[in-house]
Amino acid sequence: MTDIDTDIDIDTVTPSASPVPVPVPVSAPAPAPQNRLPIKALFGLFLAGFISILTECLPAGLLPEMSETLGTSVSLTGQTVTLYALATALGAIPLARATATWRRKHVLQLALAVVAVTNALTALSADYALTMVLRFTAGLGTGLIWPLLGGYAARLAPQGRQGRAIAIALAGTPIGLALGVPLGTLLSGLGGWELAFYAAAAVTALSMVWVLAVVPNLPGQPVESRFKISQVLTIPGLRPILFALATYMVAHNLLYTYVTDLLASVGMAGQTGWVLFTFGVTSVLSVLVVGAHIDRHLRGLTVGSTLLFGAGVLVLGALSGTPLLVYVAVAAWGFAFGSSPSLFVGAAIDSTRDAADVAQSITITVFSASIAVGGFLGGLLIAGLGTASLTWAALALLIAAAATVIGGRQHAFPPKG
Repeated sequence: MTDIDTDIDIDTVTPSASPVPVPVPVSAPAPAPQNRLPIKALFGLFLAGFISILTECLPAGLLPEMSETLGTSVSLTGQTVTLYALATALGAIPLARATATWRRKHVLQLALAVVAVTNALTALSADYALTMVLRFTAGLGTGLIWPLLGGYAARLAPQGRQGRAIAIALAGTPIGLALGVPLGTLLSGLGGWELAFYAAAAVTALSMVWVLAVVPNLPGQPVESRFKISQVLTIPGLRPILFALATYMVAHNLLYTYVTDLLASVGMAGQTGWVLFTFGVTSVLSVLVVGAHIDRHLRGLTVGSTLLFGAGVLVLGALSGTPLLVYVAVAAWGFAFGSSPSLFVGAAIDSTRDAADVAQSITITVFSASIAVGGFLGGLLIAGLGTASLTWAALALLIAAAATVIGGRQHAFPPKG
């Protein structure tokens, strides 16, 4: 691998010169009155993360309807998720570098505007090639949002409360992952798949108004080149974390991107909305439950997440003929997955410490690339081996993820305390 200079503003956590200890050190945090978190501003960042991942996953619950309109197969239409994620992965680092000195709210508003416009145009498109171009463009918008949220939240928070601020801002990602497909499926049933994209565009526009009104417009930060990506990748523990993250996320997206097709193959097409609702409820519950214990039990929670996800997938593959067991398996999958972004990002930050800013940019790229790989590989599996092959491929990946997490006791996922 060639050395790549990371002279970019990823807007993540950087070392602070302040003598006051903070959960996650940052540079030049913006002052906040007393010791209160700026909840309204943080909610604006939450909305940005929520919209980004909702837009990315939205087609997964709409594939049969979209494929009919676009005149393509379900597997080809599924590549609308793949291309979006690929654009985010490719764009995150160069776009962050290009906008490093811009004021933060200007970057966020530009990104949200791109997502809003492309969502509306996607609803109008009946052409597959145009839809793919629009999805790629929307993915680039998300490539501006994701690397920005953590650092923006930390700079808004008062001394000593940056960690909680980051958690609030990033909570939009797992909740968007949990609710994006169920909401899309619900709206599609009410007025067609186009309604889901119009609604996403409207919510994005309303979020822009909220951000404009309540989120402070912090200045950009000077470009730093203290760490190179190649240097950070040699830090003990990071590569196992990235491997576990990649296998976990590819497994998830093999199933989630094609969940409507998977349920149809076991005679549950009419229950897709309820199955996805079950997934969403347990995912949100996971965010609430795991968030209260993540600081002290990161290793145990990560091990538990991979094992629970694997058990759910095993039930889906072996006992999918029983609807009740499908609901139980999906509930376990949702609970395992809901807090997984926080678990893996937390592990990466813990293992890299002063290089956490660069590590987060790498983690975002791996996260997005894994979504793309999952969508692409899922399409190949459906076309070549049939829909049933998705569960067994996902299970194999989760076995690899679990083995990596369990074996990473020394550096990647060490016990705390």
